[in-house]
Amino acid sequence: MQRCIRAAILHFPDSCRSALEADWEYLPDGLLWIVDGRIKQLGTAEALLQELPQNTELEHYPDHILIPGLIDMHVHYPQLEMIAAYGTQLLEWLNRYTFPVEQKYADKEYASRQAGAFLDQLLAQGTTTALVFATSAVNSVDAFFEQAHQRNLRMLSGKVLMDRHAPESLCDTPERGYDESAELIERWRGVGRLDYAVTPRFAPTSSDAQLSAVGQLLVDYPDTYLHTHLAENVDECAWVSELYPESRSYLDAYKQAGLVTDRAVFAHGIHLDAEDHKSMAEAGSIVCHCPSSNLFLGSGLFSINGALSAGVQVGVGTDIGGGTNLSLLSTLGDAYKVQQMAGEGLTPQQALYLATLGAARALQLDAQIGNFEVGKEADCVLLAPDRIPQLKLRLEHPIEIDELIFALMILGDERAVRQTWVMGEPALAPE
Repeated sequence: MQRCIRAAILHFPDSCRSALEADWEYLPDGLLWIVDGRIKQLGTAEALLQELPQNTELEHYPDHILIPGLIDMHVHYPQLEMIAAYGTQLLEWLNRYTFPVEQKYADKEYASRQAGAFLDQLLAQGTTTALVFATSAVNSVDAFFEQAHQRNLRMLSGKVLMDRHAPESLCDTPERGYDESAELIERWRGVGRLDYAVTPRFAPTSSDAQLSAVGQLLVDYPDTYLHTHLAENVDECAWVSELYPESRSYLDAYKQAGLVTDRAVFAHGIHLDAEDHKSMAEAGSIVCHCPSSNLFLGSGLFSINGALSAGVQVGVGTDIGGGTNLSLLSTLGDAYKVQQMAGEGLTPQQALYLATLGAARALQLDAQIGNFEVGKEADCVLLAPDRIPQLKLRLEHPIEIDELIFALMILGDERAVRQTWVMGEPALAPE
């Protein structure tokens, strides 16, 4: 199978090493040549049209922008149905809304239906890879992976581990959590394009014994990820100090259990100090900025540049259902606003890098996804800016590509996504 897509093409080549120095490659009239689901060649249309075999079918999209598939570094698929639940702050919000919803996902049929709807909505938003919370029910993980595998998606997920401070029906034990996670890892890790993330919800819902069991899982299965929450809310941080009095900080509670590694993704990380940043940078750990959720729940203002300058890897996540939109375009717009409130800046180059190649690098998946280098998997998104009425007006006059991407961050959502391809195959119904 081959596919040749002609459009304006934008990505970050492998030579771009950091969000702080993000510099994209932009081809105003480019051609992406895909063979058997992988990138065969990228170049200007003028050059590559001379190399294509005769009678090659060309898909031409004038006034569109082709970018790599977007990568959501933190999202909860069971919480899609409770999005926009009326605001409280984190701890009350979990008890009032999240835990009651998650109890429904022990039902495999229900979980499968919801997982399928969630993945279809991700694809409609241009997101082709995500690091996804399921629930503590094994059925919720099996359902998610089955639906993701059917769609040939590169997805990461895992069973939520909790053994305290949550409804009994959602809690396990350190031993059962270990055993069920190990069985799921053996069943799903490496199947198709799937990866497994060991997933303690957050320190308050895990005892010392359970965090130790999580650390043992990471030792026994070193190619898995660690996915959890960290320092999201001031009251949460105070609670962790009470629960883990021997720990210097919230991060240190994880570090003492062996969870701060180069495959650890910590969502939020707002309330960290210089020593925490140093520990994360030395370990190669990742913090996932969730701006929409942080604004909605009133959690605080995360400093992207502060974390990056300290050497910490950073990704971006929608964090549904604390977040209010599965669109990473919209989420990047909120990231810009958070940085403005923090007295910092975020360029469109930096923002798009964090949601594409930067995220792939953080997840150690940049050999497979993240840009259009030859040999990589052809996950890509076609953006049609003129589908946004306000942008259509702006496009009546010349606009530079950085201005256009910034406008898409501020004004864009699923309306701007005309097509998403997964391994070179259309993921949305053709128009």
